[in-house]
Amino acid sequence: MGYTEMAVAAFAVLGAGIAMVAGLGPGIGQGYAAGKGVEAVGRQPEARGSIITTMILGQAVAETTGIYSFVIAFILIGLARGIIG
Repeated sequence: MGYTEMAVAAFAVLGAGIAMVAGLGPGIGQGYAAGKGVEAVGRQPEARGSIITTMILGQAVAETTGIYSFVIAFILIGLARGIIG
């Protein structure tokens, strides 16, 4: 294995780690959305169904960022494993 292949594998693993850091954003966003949803239900309990539906839809959209970063991390790890052996 040459120096170049080892460098590509090292950067692939580094990129996978950086991609997993992107998982922090959705966690923070979902927690914020859930907190605001609870506040909204507390202020206006009769609109609970509408608020919960909107909150869950927003959390699903926010979660896609975390899922994409997870998939990218697995692809990069697979690339590194393919190069290293």
